[in-house]
Formats: sequence, structure tokens, C-alpha cells
Amino acid sequence: MKKIIALLLTVLPVVAYAQEDESGMTRIVTDSTAVDRVYTLADADSAYIQGDYLTAIDIYQSVIENQGVNATLYMNLGNCWLKRDEIAKAILYYERAYLLDPSDPDIRFNLDLARTKTVDKVNAVNQLFIVVWFKKLLAVLDVNGWAVMTVILFALTIILTGVLLFSKKSGLRKISFSFSAFFLLLSILSFIFATTQMGNIRERDTAIIMSPSVTVKSTPTSAGTDLFIIHEGRKVKILDSSMKEWVEIRLEDGNTGWIPVDVMEII
Repeated sequence: MKKIIALLLTVLPVVAYAQEDESGMTRIVTDSTAVDRVYTLADADSAYIQGDYLTAIDIYQSVIENQGVNATLYMNLGNCWLKRDEIAKAILYYERAYLLDPSDPDIRFNLDLARTKTVDKVNAVNQLFIVVWFKKLLAVLDVNGWAVMTVILFALTIILTGVLLFSKKSGLRKISFSFSAFFLLLSILSFIFATTQMGNIRERDTAIIMSPSVTVKSTPTSAGTDLFIIHEGRKVKILDSSMKEWVEIRLEDGNTGWIPVDVMEII
């Protein structure tokens, strides 16, 4: 028995509770009928189409608990919360989806759409061209895509190196040397992109403000000087989480300060 899920299955009230079967799927058992049913992703999608967003959220979350996370499930949860006009939660799940798969244009579009509904309008600090270029390339593939690309490019490098070492034709050796060096460079870049994305997933050093408004303090205490106010849906980077009740954060525009831990949720 893992989690109680409240569902409106019939006109009569019933108590439903979920338990995990041997396949890892979510089984809903109703006390009134004693009939169990396995709820799948298709059931969640059906509930979403019918406008029953809370039921869809429950099932999506159960699927995540039993089968693991992926970008599509997080995006679907974001869609449900957006339909309910709970913008902070929608942005949270869109950000989680984007973290896993920055190459998905639908995730990026939905995230940008949700951000337009927030109170705070972000004025990001101008970045160097090389930084912007790196981030755009990084978002071309997800971490698995870059990992596969690294293996393929490195395999081509080895093959061409073999041709370089064993071929007796000078023209072929020159071509092999040039292309092996080129593919080696690409494999290194691909490896850097893969490890960067993996690092972003593991670090979990960004969060979304969940409270309607938060006053950012100059020190980690309620008696600290008020610096500025941020609102729900705002993304922050965590600089210092060593304290139990306070964290130091930085905004996209470079402003820093301290906020209570319980007003945010980690992406």
C-alpha cells in the first residue's frame, strides 16, 4: 500500500486507495465494489481531455512514482496545473521537463507561455556570445542524445585512426588524419554537453517561488533589511542552502538575497 488517491469514480462517494502491483503499475481498489483497476498513462490523458485535471494529476503522479520520471510526464503535469491557473506549479513542472529534455520545442513553448502569466517580468543580464552559443547548442539534444552522439563520434574517430595507422596510401592517410581530428573534437564537445546536462540534473540548484509574494532579505533572518519583492512562478538560483530555514538566492538579473526555505520548491 503506497498512496491514497481520491478519485470521483461514480455519483456515490467511494474511498479509493492505490497499491502497486507486480508490474509496477498503479492499481486502484474501491471499497464499494471491491473491483481493482490498473490506471495507466492513457487514463490520465483521458481525464485531461475530459477536463478532470485533478484526477489526471493524481494518475500522472502515480505513474511517476511507479515507473519513474520523464520529460513528457512532467510536461503533462504542467499542462494540468496551467489549466487550473496554478501558474507556479505549472512553471515548476515545465522547468523539470525542460531540465530533462531541453530539445523539446513543446516544453519550451509551454514554459514561455506560463511565464507570461507571472507578475514578475524578468530582465536577464546580457551574456557573452560564447555563453549564449553554448546554451543554444546544449539545448539541441537531451543528455541521452548527447551521450549517444559522443559514442558515435568517438567510434568514428577510432575507425579513422585505424585507417591512418594501417593504410599505405598517403592521400588516404591525410584524409583520415583530418577527419579523425575533426571527429575527436566533436566527440569532446559532445561529451562536454552530455556531462553539463547531467550536472544540471544532479545539482538541483534552482527553484521556483511558490508563495504569492516573498520579501527578499539582506540577511537570513526576518529582521534583515527588505531588499525587494518577488512573486510566485519566479525562478531563482540557490547560492547557499547550508542553513535550515533560509537560503541565499540569485535572480536572473543578478540580484541576490535571502528567503525562507518553505516559500520555494526545488526544480
